[in-house]
Amino acid sequence: MRYELFIALRHIKARKRQTILSIAAIGIAVMILMVSQSFMAGFTQELYDKTVDNLPHVVVSPQEGEEYIHLYKNIVNKINNIDGVIASSPYLTGEASFKFRDNTKNAVIKGIIPQQEDAVAHTEKDIIKGDYNGLTYSERSIIVGDKFAEDMELEIGDNVEVSFPNANPVSLKVIAIYDTGTPLDESLTYVSLSTAQDFYDTEDVINGISLRIDDFNRDREIAQIIEDNGYNAAGWTENNPEILRTIAIETVSNNVTLGFILLIASFGVVSTLNMVVMGKVKEIGILLAMGATKSNIRFIFLVESGILGLAGAVFGTAAGVALALSIGSYPLPEDIYGLEAIPVLVRVKDVMAIITIVFLLNLIAGIYPAQRAAGLDPVEAISTR
Repeated sequence: MRYELFIALRHIKARKRQTILSIAAIGIAVMILMVSQSFMAGFTQELYDKTVDNLPHVVVSPQEGEEYIHLYKNIVNKINNIDGVIASSPYLTGEASFKFRDNTKNAVIKGIIPQQEDAVAHTEKDIIKGDYNGLTYSERSIIVGDKFAEDMELEIGDNVEVSFPNANPVSLKVIAIYDTGTPLDESLTYVSLSTAQDFYDTEDVINGISLRIDDFNRDREIAQIIEDNGYNAAGWTENNPEILRTIAIETVSNNVTLGFILLIASFGVVSTLNMVVMGKVKEIGILLAMGATKSNIRFIFLVESGILGLAGAVFGTAAGVALALSIGSYPLPEDIYGLEAIPVLVRVKDVMAIITIVFLLNLIAGIYPAQRAAGLDPVEAISTR
């Protein structure tokens, strides 16, 4: 063992109270950081799962000045051959008025091919009642959201009257009810593509194609490829910028707050090391007189700073992980926005990053007391009472 490390450990052991307080200050700050980071990662992942994972990653729309996409089957075949596209779903969507008994409501009708829509947006997993695939073989049928059904007092098997100006009025049987935990549950209904085309009295046309790609971060790249082929396309980041904006704002505010917490904790290390320097002036002078260089003295106090920072980081991270997991496993009293528990995600890379950053931050914080100790005059230091 190098004597600098031996001396640093002796200093830490000799001032147990200050050492414990310094490690505790760093540990509490790191624990808060770890819990907050786990919550942030969990909420971000939940946001992606609830939104991005269920959204079309890229949407192809009619060319400017046109209302529909004609000959869409040829376009779908071309798009499916683009590297990275794993599923596509043509659709026809529009407004409609619904009436059941004395209840009326306006909502969106989306005509789909069920299997293809499920491959893109995972719609079947959201069904809580009825048969999703019934749209394929059941004419004049409709799937509604649970909030829509509640507002209209609809149950499976009920027939709802659908109409709209310049459309063909139709009676549709409710064959399934879905629940996504989003506002879509009261504003979006599904029918088969052929039913929508008959309702709006159109030819075999659509007004959009939804795409799922293997990496949703490539949405702009895939959209540009489609644009280069002569079609209008936009990725989810362009169609839903509020998702990225929300994540960015929360991340920045979270990091700024936690940065100040860590900065305050680091001052505890500076304070402890300054007290050690003041209490060990004579010992430092003796070491210098015995041949220790200023670099050796500086290294001793930097080692102390590093040990305190590393110990606080390890204990704080362990406590933060345990606390985050315990909070995440506790069920919420009510189903809040579709959440059964607080989303928590503990990632190894976050743990390692926090320990490394805190360790380096405390090394930096230890530079001042280390420089102060190295700058002592040996003669004056030895003669100090």
